Amino acid sequence: MAQVRRTPLAEQAADLLLERIRAGEWSLGSKLPGENTLGPQLGVGRSTVREAIRRLAGQGVLTTRQGAGVFVASLDIIEDWSTALRQADINSVIEARIAIEVEAAALAAERRSPTELGVMKRAGDQRDAQRTDIEAHVDADIAFHRAIVAAAHNPILVDLFDSFTPRSRQAMIDLLRINGEFGSDTDQHAHLGILDAITDRDGQTAAALAREHLLTLKIG
Repeated sequence: MAQVRRTPLAEQAADLLLERIRAGEWSLGSKLPGENTLGPQLGVGRSTVREAIRRLAGQGVLTTRQGAGVFVASLDIIEDWSTALRQADINSVIEARIAIEVEAAALAAERRSPTELGVMKRAGDQRDAQRTDIEAHVDADIAFHRAIVAAAHNPILVDLFDSFTPRSRQAMIDLLRINGEFGSDTDQHAHLGILDAITDRDGQTAAALAREHLLTLKIG
């Protein structure tokens, strides 16, 4: 049986599961084997199997029933549904980012230290340098925003940001792929504006600019 050989593993595992569903190994409505069975078949761990299932559920192929297992909901990807779900998830992520990052920007302007300001500026420079690769750009963007959250000196905001990062990262990658462009001068200037307000200890402006920037990312 074919095994995963390339990365990202979850995406490759999802592709292999989809191939098996298309080939008729599992009929519509049938239950998939458990993670302990699928993992060795695909050559990946349980966490990767879970992520592959989540991806296919987001594409309308699988459905998870609490306490019952994972079932085949469609024999192929439902393209329109998949796109709609991705867009809905992106907007939900952006709304959550607003809840965390707008307040963090205001607090960072009030509480940041000279050292933390230096970290934010270096992160801004690194973000500016990453304009050719989507994933590298998103990672640099996350580092910039995390530096702001850290400078807010609120450990709960930091914990929320960190626990939310994996889902936020994927949503931002999806967003940039949907948009077909990223790393514009306008986008970079928006981030520098937030940084300037934090530098000036202007919490009201920092919060307003953070909110304005994040709202521009929403779809629809």
